[in-house]
Amino acid sequence: LYFNGLSLLNDSLKIFPVKTFAYTTWLSPRRWLNLQEYQSKKLMQDSGVAVQRFFVADTASEALEAAKRLNAREIVLKAQILAGGRGKGVFDSGLKGGVHLTKDPAVVGDLANKMLGFNLTTKQTPQEGVKVKTVMVAEALDISRETYFAILMDRSCNGPVMVGSPQGGMDIEEVADKSPELIFKEVIDIFQGVQDEQALRMAANLGFKGPLQTQAADQIKRLYDLFLKVDATQVEVNPFGETPQGQVVCFDAKINFDDNAEFRQKAVFAMDDMSESDPTEMQAAKWDLKYIGLDGNIACFVNGAGLAMATCDIIDLHGGKPANFLDLGGGVKERQVYEAFKLLTADPKVEAILVNIFGGIVNCAIIANGITKACRELELKVPLVVRLEGTNVHEAKRILSESGLPITAADDLDDAAKKAVAAIGK
Repeated sequence: LYFNGLSLLNDSLKIFPVKTFAYTTWLSPRRWLNLQEYQSKKLMQDSGVAVQRFFVADTASEALEAAKRLNAREIVLKAQILAGGRGKGVFDSGLKGGVHLTKDPAVVGDLANKMLGFNLTTKQTPQEGVKVKTVMVAEALDISRETYFAILMDRSCNGPVMVGSPQGGMDIEEVADKSPELIFKEVIDIFQGVQDEQALRMAANLGFKGPLQTQAADQIKRLYDLFLKVDATQVEVNPFGETPQGQVVCFDAKINFDDNAEFRQKAVFAMDDMSESDPTEMQAAKWDLKYIGLDGNIACFVNGAGLAMATCDIIDLHGGKPANFLDLGGGVKERQVYEAFKLLTADPKVEAILVNIFGGIVNCAIIANGITKACRELELKVPLVVRLEGTNVHEAKRILSESGLPITAADDLDDAAKKAVAAIGK
């Protein structure tokens, strides 16, 4: 499983045999750096990858001017939001579809006027949709054949892998399920990079022939150069197509980035559009907290992704519903504990808080001090159940017991979950 950048869940799944949130729905999936389509295409363009000619507009008049400047036989207008299914989406202006084709540049202004400033709802957006602030005006190219190509990090191969299929322009998971023989893989040696014979072999497997095979292989190598240059964890092109004029073009792209590489990819991370991010997640990230909102009423405050999932599962086992996934991580400070409680208590759904800390590199006494400070200063009004184990746990338990605060201590995780569920009368 891959939750859009939260790869630490994968590591935890190997350790903890949990149900991985089978019992609840995701309200706001965790998103790391996620670029708009036009931003990804600009990065590709800068690396010599063939993409359609395009302009970006923030107003209807800019969109109209861009359409005229393109001077193309046909134009495609695309709403720019961080969600899939735009073509079948609906605007609250009444316009149907976030992607439109036209041969008349004058129509672009009218369409953009019904997109910009309005919410677009797709199968991947919240129910109320997402406000469109930018549109991409691009040259529409005919596609004579569509293929799929991606480069991604594969833990089982200890490095990057090329994945391709001659069946592009559709859900690649469906292709893998129904026609696995049409999925081709090439493991890349991280020290040698993509070799000419690998690129040509992949191009042939994708169905490119003659001069198009050479052209496709060149594009594959350029995509790998981009993959390395921007510290990507995935570069996915769907469709990776050919035109009737004999061009190989990357028509649509999705790039995922290594969040840990932000320090050397400042220009790329500066493009991050935070307007679509969940405000609670953004606030949590400021304090190095990892937060995912769920639809229950018992807040989970833990250290470690695997422990978080186990905590959520045991709450569910006893008939409760977790309200969130909040991971402190290691090296925690008292202020982080305080800020975590601020986030949890600000959620109106939260009727109880369960703290489950296993102190290895985390000092339980620091957690206890942070908890008591938060309870006093925030005037905590919901039941609080705390289970601590590990480093300096005896001192931590002393701090909590002498605080005089209405904190319910738990002996183990099972006991903690029972008490948290009981506290809200479930």
